[in-house]
Amino acid sequence: MKEKVLNNRKNGFLMMFVFIALYCGAIALLIIGGIRVDANEANGYTYPGAAALLAVGIFWISLGWIPFMGLKVLKPQEALVLTLFGKYVGSLKEPGFYFVNPFCTAVNPAAATKLSQSGDVDSGSSAILSAALKGANPAAQAAEMQSKKISLKIMTLSNSRQKINDCLGNPIEIGIAVMWRVVDTAKAVFDVDNYKEYLSLQCDSAVRNIVRLYPYDVAPGVDTTGDGIADEGSLRGSSETVAKRIRDEIQLKVENAGIEIIEARITYLAYAPEIAAVMLQRQQASAVIDARKMIVDGAVGMVEMALNRLNETGMVTLDEERKAAMVSNLLVVLCSNRDAQPVVNSGSLY
Repeated sequence: MKEKVLNNRKNGFLMMFVFIALYCGAIALLIIGGIRVDANEANGYTYPGAAALLAVGIFWISLGWIPFMGLKVLKPQEALVLTLFGKYVGSLKEPGFYFVNPFCTAVNPAAATKLSQSGDVDSGSSAILSAALKGANPAAQAAEMQSKKISLKIMTLSNSRQKINDCLGNPIEIGIAVMWRVVDTAKAVFDVDNYKEYLSLQCDSAVRNIVRLYPYDVAPGVDTTGDGIADEGSLRGSSETVAKRIRDEIQLKVENAGIEIIEARITYLAYAPEIAAVMLQRQQASAVIDARKMIVDGAVGMVEMALNRLNETGMVTLDEERKAAMVSNLLVVLCSNRDAQPVVNSGSLY
């Protein structure tokens, strides 16, 4: 379905004044016709066209409200998709006061659909309840919620957390936020049944398709790019890359719904509760090993430096056995997790 934008209908004020003038004229015709009909009955004089004036006045007063149904007001970043007896007429997308065919009907199948997104958070019942608590008119609030206008603003869809297995089979929980907007109103209304539900479903599918390609942490021998070469991609360390791939995946799927995906962000990422404790112990053990490795590397460097300085200055000459003892003592002191208690040898080294 190709979108057709109606930009030449911004004549709402002119048509409103015309209809008001016609209503005033109909009232005047009704009064004049009534007076002439009464005069005919009272004086026996026949005023030509008295009955016709009265009929025209009654007719317009009875049906003159119909043209007012063609007056449409649009605020910035709103749109209306109009159909006439089932045929697509066009879309109003610019702010202004319009007049269209009074028999045109606005179409928006997703008007009553409420997702977890900005400007569209509460369900119908909760929104009416909150409006009533704030002193607003619930009926007016419900009518506003059922409006057929399509928002063209940038909205944020915050999908619920999903439990997905990563590429190593570990269950994780992930949540994303997607910034999106409608760019083609005809596709959004006519090419899919409900563009909001369609978007939410495609977000869930895209997240599953992308997350299962990555490990939670960097793992050896894992190819996340599909080029056949192992890399260091991970959900935790490559969040920007993962979010971009999720965004591209969603955009590819919702192109036919007239929706543009502006950005996708990971809002929550953690191991599933059933393995979170085990993975925490694993991370702690890995951190301890890395710390010990760094301490040992530093201690070996310091011992090597001490031996080299002693050899360069010639202050003392040590045989291999004494060097080994010195190295052992220094490593114990430097690698210990407690303060050393020095023992002073006041006798001979030999």
